[in-house]
Amino acid sequence: MSVDTANGEDLHTAMVDQLVADHAEKGLVMRLEVEAALRSVPRHLFTPGAALAEAYRADQAVVTKRIGDEAVSSVSAPWLIAEMLGQAADAVDGGLAGRHVLEIGSGGYNAALLRELVGPSGSVTTVDIDREVTDRATACLTAAGYDDVVVVCADAEQPVNPGRRYDLIIVTVGAWDIPPAWTAQLAENGTLVVPLRTFGMTRSWAMRRTGDRLVSHSQRLCGFVSMQGAGAHEVRYVDVADGVHLRLDEDQQVDRHAVGELSAQPKTQAWAGVSLPPRTVLADLDLWLASRITDAGQQFVVLTAQQEAVDAGVVAPAWRFGTPAALDNGAFCYRSTLRWNDDDMFDLGACAHGPDAALATGRMVGQMRAWLDSGSPSPVLHVLPAGTPDGDLPAGTVLDKRHSRFVLSLTPA
Repeated sequence: MSVDTANGEDLHTAMVDQLVADHAEKGLVMRLEVEAALRSVPRHLFTPGAALAEAYRADQAVVTKRIGDEAVSSVSAPWLIAEMLGQAADAVDGGLAGRHVLEIGSGGYNAALLRELVGPSGSVTTVDIDREVTDRATACLTAAGYDDVVVVCADAEQPVNPGRRYDLIIVTVGAWDIPPAWTAQLAENGTLVVPLRTFGMTRSWAMRRTGDRLVSHSQRLCGFVSMQGAGAHEVRYVDVADGVHLRLDEDQQVDRHAVGELSAQPKTQAWAGVSLPPRTVLADLDLWLASRITDAGQQFVVLTAQQEAVDAGVVAPAWRFGTPAALDNGAFCYRSTLRWNDDDMFDLGACAHGPDAALATGRMVGQMRAWLDSGSPSPVLHVLPAGTPDGDLPAGTVLDKRHSRFVLSLTPA
């Protein structure tokens, strides 16, 4: 055994050990079959050109193709792959053994893991729009001994194998909508796992099909390279101050000059007056705020900022890569950084700029307290065909897409 091979095996073992420990720290339990698949598939065979240490980092994706500065294909970070496979295994009744799976977005590694999970009586088909990507996936799968995975070069916006149904469709590129072909290719009660941009924030949603509708079973925070082809949807950025931007994921219109004038006014800060332990998970709070802002008739946007703008005090967002914000004529308001006390507990806050800043921050921290008082409810996403009448929609906040009507429900726990 060569030194490199031995080192790769040690790194591989350490990566999976780390993933199992990370799951436990998040309060999750990694399914034994997912752990076994992760231990079986040598990831470095799917990241040619990357150092072994890079291939086996639990928290790092490996970019395999760029166009200019934009990453258009990658082998996803192992922690994210593990969580999405766990979502799939949990949502598919009876687990994945013997199931027929369609993967949309081909890196090769995830398809190999799926092949391990479905076993000899199952099947895996993986599709990508880019011939260079599918050729590379085919070569890597063959080198790793998974030459029975079917690799297809096509735009998955359309049916891959017309008339065929799959028990699981798992998408490994960031999607903005659910095309009819995906639902149509799912078996009744089949599962779709997809990184979906919802109110400007990407979640991996595991959803089950019932007729022409999908209802979420679980969701996780994530990030992926964007969908190409007919399903692509441009994310727009509007500059409102030096180093401060609004990310617009829907068909929104924003007066950048008006927002710039608001953001130039001094910040007003308000606090929710709560004491939360360090491990409190706030991911679902952002979707709660998005739904409440929308339902109140305000415009919901996502604030992003460069570090220099944060350091200079221009804005103080909770997360500079994407913080929920509300716009109206008199204020620009967003969730702010946390306030820690001497007991290592933290408070939630909001910042706003503009003549109605005090009103806006008071409203937002009230929404935060309402989320906590409701038991920090988890969101449920319903996806229905475009054109579904309002009277046939479940209760929740409606977001209309090209092919679908999304309804986000947050029921108190």
